[in-house]
Amino acid sequence: MKIVVIGSTNTDMVIKTGHLPTPGETILGGEFFMNPGGKGANQAVAASRLGGDVDFISKTGNDIFGEQSVENLRREGVNTENMIVDPENPSGVALITVDSKAENCIVVAPGANTTLKPDDIDKAIKQIGIAEIVLLQLEIPIETVEYAAQIAYRNNKKVILNPAPAQKLSDSILKTIHILTPNETEAEILTGIKVTNSDTAEKAAQILKKKGVEIVIITMGANGAFIRTDSLSELIPAPEVKAVDTTAAGDAFNGALAVAVSEGFNIREAVQFANKAGSIAVTRPGAQASTPYRREVGEKRVRSK
Repeated sequence: MKIVVIGSTNTDMVIKTGHLPTPGETILGGEFFMNPGGKGANQAVAASRLGGDVDFISKTGNDIFGEQSVENLRREGVNTENMIVDPENPSGVALITVDSKAENCIVVAPGANTTLKPDDIDKAIKQIGIAEIVLLQLEIPIETVEYAAQIAYRNNKKVILNPAPAQKLSDSILKTIHILTPNETEAEILTGIKVTNSDTAEKAAQILKKKGVEIVIITMGANGAFIRTDSLSELIPAPEVKAVDTTAAGDAFNGALAVAVSEGFNIREAVQFANKAGSIAVTRPGAQASTPYRREVGEKRVRSK
């Protein structure tokens, strides 16, 4: 079944270093490399590598970064027909520092991503109409996210929202969400509950459920992901791995989740599949480059609910 991803496209500029700098500190780093990134593009590539039929709606600048991003997405099997070129703004870039413990800090200059507007979504209404899953994040204007979610909801599509970067969300958008996938920090911003374990994850998830979200999945890093549905409340452990770079692990998780749901996995199986994809992603550097392929994650057969 088709998956429509709507979101950002960036070029990631990464420096590896022993520790993350403190304010005012200049440090000498090590290896520098550039990778295609952006949460939307990362999730589109993840879903495609894992077997999804993916259309991507995004906006780039009229520059070399945008051209390279589109070409890379095409090589990854993502349909880019609904990607738009902004002639006035540059493509998005992200500056990323990764330390020896695989932790990172990221600053994004969103560029053309900020000009992806509701009118641009209208141009891709046919693709949304034939999709089963619409996957969204928050690196594009919130008005565009809300508009896309409302369209998908009215057309009985399953909306998966990864609420990152973290920000408050209106009750009106939460009511349209089939699956919401915050991490601990994002869950706290959305609910006021500091998430540290299954009990606090349950409290945060209950608040989001009361606001109309059908399924809440709180990702908790190496501890796994906590699921809350009408009938299930459970922490699904993640495989134990040695982390090298946590950049885009959440994007691998969300892309995998969309694929599993589109293939009919039940939610527990879908989260196990997504946990495995995210765990593989942290064992290697980069954003899209770290995303696993289906043969690495397994689960070749389509499940039934």
